[in-house]
Amino acid sequence: MSEGYPAEIVEIRTKTGVYGEIYQVLCKVLKGPDEGRVILRNVKGPVKKGMIIVLLETDREAKEIKAR
Repeated sequence: MSEGYPAEIVEIRTKTGVYGEIYQVLCKVLKGPDEGRVILRNVKGPVKKGMIIVLLETDREAKEIKAR
């Protein structure tokens, strides 16, 4: 798929970034070679549970942010 892979946001984990503009979300890939896989990604912009986002790649995963 040259246009990307649709994924549904299952859970919003935390905010990150210098100004809190990045959200860490768990998303379930809906189509493509990794269909059904749940991955952790960083998303910029407003997000809600149940939204469909388009991922350009599904093989990379974000590192989980831990409190110090």
